Amino acid sequence: MESMAGEKRRVAILGSTGSIGTQALEVIAQNPDRFEVVGLAAGSNTRLLAEQARATGAALVAVAADGGTAANPAMPALADALRTGAAAEAPRAQVLSGQSAAEDLVAASGADVVLNGMTGSIGLKPTLAALRSGATLALANKESLVVGGALVAQAQQRPGQVVPVDSEHSALAQALSSGRHEKGMCSPRITGDSDVAKLVITASGGPFRGWLPTALRDVTPEQALVHPNFSMGKVVTTNSATLVNKALEIIEAHLLFDIPLDVIEPVVHPQQIIHSLVEFHDGSTIAQAGPPRMLVPIALGLSWPERLPGVDRGIDWSQPMSWDFEPLDHTAFPAVALAKAACATSATHMAVYNAANEQAVEAFHRRELALPDILSTVETVLSEYEGSAPGSIPTVDELLDVEQWARSRADELAGSASLASAREAQR
Repeated sequence: MESMAGEKRRVAILGSTGSIGTQALEVIAQNPDRFEVVGLAAGSNTRLLAEQARATGAALVAVAADGGTAANPAMPALADALRTGAAAEAPRAQVLSGQSAAEDLVAASGADVVLNGMTGSIGLKPTLAALRSGATLALANKESLVVGGALVAQAQQRPGQVVPVDSEHSALAQALSSGRHEKGMCSPRITGDSDVAKLVITASGGPFRGWLPTALRDVTPEQALVHPNFSMGKVVTTNSATLVNKALEIIEAHLLFDIPLDVIEPVVHPQQIIHSLVEFHDGSTIAQAGPPRMLVPIALGLSWPERLPGVDRGIDWSQPMSWDFEPLDHTAFPAVALAKAACATSATHMAVYNAANEQAVEAFHRRELALPDILSTVETVLSEYEGSAPGSIPTVDELLDVEQWARSRADELAGSASLASAREAQR
């Protein structure tokens, strides 16, 4: 990657119309001398995508929807609006469409940095495409690692090619620079044997922190979508309510930093000022603190290992404040233990975990399942899955097949639970 003191870094943003993508464009707009947007990819919000392309002058745009008007009525407006400059005679940006559009954009963009802010395991193929291209991958799509960690590790062309954008993993990468640790995908620039004793990942605890397991059965979808600190999409916010999101982050940290699962643990920190901590063998603990926002992790993903000035405001140390920490209630929230067990079983068990969870979340929002039934469904699907051969690395197609089976089985279980609930209500 070019030094920040040299030429502009060419950036492609996948998921540009989502929360991560829009904030990344804010960072880039504040630093026009450091970055050039060369590609933007989105799912279906073509109107915002067109606005972003006009504002950045991106030469390539990609939409996952098919290009036909019947499939996506906004496509004609997108085609008319996309230009590489403001003048009417400026050449139109090239529009890529279809299910492989994001991968095609990565391959054609010549980007120095690819920010993957997509949601879900659909981000795996673009992640692999970014690594194959030689670009630095600023990774906010945790499912790429959770589902296809072995493939991502295999595709990496150089140490440090993957830079984490999740706030917790960005914090860990920063804190790890205080000691010796050279293993993993996104190793800090240090050498020697590892000094690391433990990784501690903070969690807000979600909206139901402190609730008894029995009370969780009465939670409504509307309640589950009220996160105490962040505004996120339906699946991610629900995952935060069940602590599945924290479970996925622990697996992601295990894969990114090559740290054993048994020395990675969550701690509930409702204020979310400390984003994660690293404990070293000498008893010292280094914490990374900052406002509960994503601007700094996103900026570091784009500029790593250098820092951009004025990205966010710091903590006001002149004001009184207190930070709370408490252990995670694994009885009420079994997501972490279930994920650790799945990850340790085979290279494909986490694909089952993630896919079954996504389907169960949708069933919860259709009011077919109670909130605790989400993890019960995931556990049942995992118990029925035989797994891949020990030590084997699955192909992308094999992972997709595993996911499809898990989704179908989770849907069957959710349907059965809904039917049983309806029959009980009629009695």
